[in-house]
Amino acid sequence: MAYKAFRTKLKLDNKQATLMSQHAGYARFVFNWGLRMWSEAYKAGLKPSVGVLKKLFTNHVKPDYSWMSSLSSKVYQYAFINLGDAFKRFFKGLGKYPRFKKKGRHDGFTLDNSGAPIKLGGVQHKLPFLGWVRTHEALPEYVVKKVTISRQAGEWYLSFAVEIPQENTLKSRRTIGVDLGISALATCSDGTTFANPKAYRKATKKLARLQRHLSRKVKGSNNYQKCQLKVQRLHRRVSSIRQDALHKITTHLAKNHGCIVIENLNVAGMLKNHCLAGSIADAGFGEFRRQLEYKTQRYGSELVVADRFFPSSQLCSDCGHQQKMPLNKRTFECEKCGTLKDRDLNASLNLERYPDAPSVEESFTIGRLDR
Repeated sequence: MAYKAFRTKLKLDNKQATLMSQHAGYARFVFNWGLRMWSEAYKAGLKPSVGVLKKLFTNHVKPDYSWMSSLSSKVYQYAFINLGDAFKRFFKGLGKYPRFKKKGRHDGFTLDNSGAPIKLGGVQHKLPFLGWVRTHEALPEYVVKKVTISRQAGEWYLSFAVEIPQENTLKSRRTIGVDLGISALATCSDGTTFANPKAYRKATKKLARLQRHLSRKVKGSNNYQKCQLKVQRLHRRVSSIRQDALHKITTHLAKNHGCIVIENLNVAGMLKNHCLAGSIADAGFGEFRRQLEYKTQRYGSELVVADRFFPSSQLCSDCGHQQKMPLNKRTFECEKCGTLKDRDLNASLNLERYPDAPSVEESFTIGRLDR
């Protein structure tokens, strides 16, 4: 079984939005309290745990705050669960040390129905403790265990995950190589190219103007908050455009190809190139690979990640000759056989043949890669 996540915008009145803000503040208060207590206990030489902190909060802290009794108790329970998950990722080396949540940046909370299912469908949904809420778009009929509500750029969103069966879609091509780039976001070995929307670059001037306006406002004033909201909405638009493009490309690749071969890019190292860092971050190479990893499982495909030192851009896709290829050269001209191809297309052809080769060196030195 695979999981599919949904995230949709809520349509709330002022009373409902205030209730959401109160629950988000409750979750933020509990998370920050737990993080502070954990850090202090660790400095004192103790071994803190989420279970101990939760008991301490329930018995000695919660009774001192009467306003907590008017909100859902599930909120603070999931706040401790999220804190524990954050420390697990940190100890496994998958993330940084947990940071304190800040109002306006990390507004969100999770609810369940105490073991009972939550039924969602249509545009009206009854959520535990919160009552009936509306969404801007109709949802399919689903039964879920928990829901998460978060705020982004002043708008509230409902998100949840459901189990779905694996879809073994009909594949139009067995193997395809995909080379990621900046001018074209993805170049495939069948000749297909996907344009890079460059959402952040197109919004740079407008974003700079809004940030100048924001810097002239009195921090904390109403005008400051209004201008800050405009900046957040522009960032949300940039993110939405990027995500939309990546989802369309990765879904097309996973649905229609049995095996997808991509490069193991060192994105962190590439971002150290200050001339290209902005364009690389705008393209979303890491997110592209993350989406392919779970979508290939969902649609019955396979993802092959070529070795980081595999010279896909330096090899001739016809004869296997290897030569230097500086970034400013966009056309691959083989010094041995005279082949003339687009640089990204040549790299994608080499990636397509990567899994069939017994070894990279043997395949190209004996010239086995005849098309």
